[in-house]
Amino acid sequence: MPSPRPTAGPDRERLRDADRTRAEILDVATEEFARLGYAGARVDEIAARTRTTKRMLYYYFGGKEQLYRTVLERAYARIREVERQAEVDHLDPVAAIRRLAELTFDHHQEHPDFIRLVSGENIREADHIRASPELARLGTPAVGIIESILTRGRAEGLFTAAADALDVHMLISSFCFFRVANRHTFGALFDRDLTDPALREHYRSMLGDLIVAYLTSAPAPGS
Repeated sequence: MPSPRPTAGPDRERLRDADRTRAEILDVATEEFARLGYAGARVDEIAARTRTTKRMLYYYFGGKEQLYRTVLERAYARIREVERQAEVDHLDPVAAIRRLAELTFDHHQEHPDFIRLVSGENIREADHIRASPELARLGTPAVGIIESILTRGRAEGLFTAAADALDVHMLISSFCFFRVANRHTFGALFDRDLTDPALREHYRSMLGDLIVAYLTSAPAPGS
């Protein structure tokens, strides 16, 4: 007789419930840590918003510090996954570097909590990031992709600037980060909302233009 088909029993359902609860806690914790910072966020508030208990939250994550680190790891894992899935090998080097810049632009636009978390970690001198083996394991796929694009561009005589991949990654990240992180101060000083939907394509194109102009600029005399 054929073996009976396995069914979704109580154990499997409990695992699903645990996964859902854990994901909900991380979603709320991300909002709280992004809004109030590590010091300001309260585990009691996170538990209350997720309709669970502080004890259950500690059961899943071990404590506030471990929860915060898990929030950071998930936030970075998401952008690293975007980088890994970038399909640019079929594009010419100029189009490829533009596309990679646009992916970072879109991610930062859609995840302002990521910007706030990174800002908070910089204030704390990246102490939680440095302590995370998981973040070290994730690496930075974008740097490897950029290096491949630069190599192709130089071989085709398109890129003449003596830039390395980390420089280009920094330029892309800084533009995208500033636009979201400084939107309020910039708006108060200059009366322009950098994240105004009407300006989205303008800034998206500007980023690509800046990166391509840097990579195709002639070297300075005597360099």
